[in-house]
Amino acid sequence: MAKIAIMGCGTVGYGVYRTFMMNSETITRRVGERIQVAYALDLREFPGDPIESILTHDFNDILNDPQVSVVVETMGGLHPAYEFTKKCLLAGKSVCTSNKELVAEHGVELRSIAMDMNVNYLFEASCGGGIPIIRVLNSSLTAEEIEEVTGILNGTTNYILTSMTEEGKDFAVALKEAQQKGYAELHPEADVEGWDACRKIAILSSLAYGHHISYKDVHTEGITKVTKEDIEYARLLDCRIKLLATSRRDANGTWVLVAPMMIGKENPLTAVDGVMNAVMVKGNAVGTTMFYGSGAGSLPTASAVCGDVIEAVKYKKTIKTAYTADNMDLISVDEVERPFFVRWKGTKEEAEALFGTLSEIVYLPELDGEIGVITGHLSEKQFKDLIVDVPQVISWYRRGKNEEAEEKED
Repeated sequence: MAKIAIMGCGTVGYGVYRTFMMNSETITRRVGERIQVAYALDLREFPGDPIESILTHDFNDILNDPQVSVVVETMGGLHPAYEFTKKCLLAGKSVCTSNKELVAEHGVELRSIAMDMNVNYLFEASCGGGIPIIRVLNSSLTAEEIEEVTGILNGTTNYILTSMTEEGKDFAVALKEAQQKGYAELHPEADVEGWDACRKIAILSSLAYGHHISYKDVHTEGITKVTKEDIEYARLLDCRIKLLATSRRDANGTWVLVAPMMIGKENPLTAVDGVMNAVMVKGNAVGTTMFYGSGAGSLPTASAVCGDVIEAVKYKKTIKTAYTADNMDLISVDEVERPFFVRWKGTKEEAEALFGTLSEIVYLPELDGEIGVITGHLSEKQFKDLIVDVPQVISWYRRGKNEEAEEKED
């Protein structure tokens, strides 16, 4: 029998406990031994709940029990999660976490300690909730040279943008609705400003390319400036606005970006709605693959944590990855070329005089005196230099790449 402990019995931690309880027989059959949740660490009481029988308020109960071989960290935040995780690893206990903030900030150090102690620091649930994307990068796609990782990695922002698109709501109304339904926090900045997606793409990109990418080096923009008029222009262009987290590696270098983008129906990510998440990975042999599922929630995220726990119990040795602590040099997104969508207060001729040939031009009848245009390919620096102090530019978005067109060119 393997004994485990859970640190933090909130939404995800309690979901881990429930999953091991309700699927106990199946898990035992697949693992070959029973996994017992021996401790649940939390500051709160749970009167009348079955978890009460294993509840502790003292971290040392877990740390000092030599029979506890795997610890689940679902506390969230950096402190005391960092200190508790480090002590567990140094005590020879594997740690499985859903804490993307901790993984992004201290993951390199904690993985190094785990390797030195011949245990594991596993974090499948830190990116994409229940989507098993990290395990795929570490195993199924290890023969690939990964060229790109891009996805919708935050359910809150995807829900808001879906609501704005399908119901015509403005941002503030859609955000309030998301909060009322429990999809957004009271203080939603980490989601709506793109910080959550930023941490996740930094983690995924580090695994994909084999070198550490700091979330602090990722150019990040949120969705707070998206308007329902922008959404309507996207609809006219047969596009949708999605908050995409993207990293790409080519002959020019590697860049990482989190920003709202206007993507066309040829891109399967346009069909990812509500709180769902999806990740597309492009390899040089397999081409483009896509992984889709619940990006958040108690049981979907808990399922990913439980998968890590089972892996740690089954293999009882450090699971190797190709991810090194060496920092990867990134090129600036200013160097990346793409088309841009621009809401332009003026005429087509004036827009062409500034941007050159326009690939598409659309009009919203209710917005007299303005147009929406798609520019030709420009580098970010070229585009931003062009629009400095140009009052005719109302708003703009990067136009996501056309997968079908690129495949035809290849």
